[in-house]
Amino acid sequence: MSMVVKNELSQLDKLRNILKDQRGILFTSDLTLFNIPRTYLSMLEKNKEIERVARGVYKTPSSIEDEMCVFQVTYKSSIYSHETALYLHDLTDRSPLYYSVSVPVGYHSAALNKSGHKVFYVNRNLFQLGVVTMKSPQDNGIKTTDLERTICDMIRSRNQMDVQFVNAALKRYALRKDKNLNLLYAYAKSFRVQKLIRQYIEVLL
Repeated sequence: MSMVVKNELSQLDKLRNILKDQRGILFTSDLTLFNIPRTYLSMLEKNKEIERVARGVYKTPSSIEDEMCVFQVTYKSSIYSHETALYLHDLTDRSPLYYSVSVPVGYHSAALNKSGHKVFYVNRNLFQLGVVTMKSPQDNGIKTTDLERTICDMIRSRNQMDVQFVNAALKRYALRKDKNLNLLYAYAKSFRVQKLIRQYIEVLL
């Protein structure tokens, strides 16, 4: 077997291993990360081993499409927040009918605005505060607000959310053993909702 053929197999096997590790999902950014030329991506697509599901995202035909992961790859500046973050943190049983996401002020996407999802704009200086990586239902990494940032966002946007929904989520948070009140109050101070947060929390504790 020639060196060229061996190299092709090696590169293709790398991509297949990435697909296996990521449960059938492949991003074009993976090629850069592992220094694999795009031509090998085309080979897999031509062989029908993968199919394109969105810009920069491919999947194996047998794998379940990870909608949350694909959404975030499509809208790279978005992070899951508010109702969607509450669901990810198990602060609500309501499965979201649409995604709630935050983007930095100044970010503009006509496609996102028309998508039917709920978009919140956050000051760029505070945008990354409390952003963490969690697992999607298909076990891929997605960016979302952490537990305490989610509570702050919910209180800040309480007029845009169902009152019963907010109260139920706050009650669940108050019962959580992993809650961090010091962190919650620090975030609340940054977002200038410290007084409101204390009023809500002191009633529940």
